[in-house]
Amino acid sequence: MAVDQTQKLAIALDKLAAAGFSMGPEWEGLHAICQAYEGAPLFDRGHALCHRIEGDSWNAGYWYRRAGTTPPGGTLESEYRQLKADIEDSV
Repeated sequence: MAVDQTQKLAIALDKLAAAGFSMGPEWEGLHAICQAYEGAPLFDRGHALCHRIEGDSWNAGYWYRRAGTTPPGGTLESEYRQLKADIEDSV
């Protein structure tokens, strides 16, 4: 995976966090990036986070499974922090 795409993922996650993990343009931006890189686990986890925010637990569960992980039990903030740490570890 190109580093620049992973950086775009990290930036989109930061924007979503700054917007309070709410639906809106930041959510749409992250969702679009994650859809463009379906099949890459970090992006699939971001996709799952989007659907968790949306309140669609079935769809979120699908993307967690695609990413090879289980749904986190914590807050959106803690999931964001873990995903960001995993992005940093991947570059």
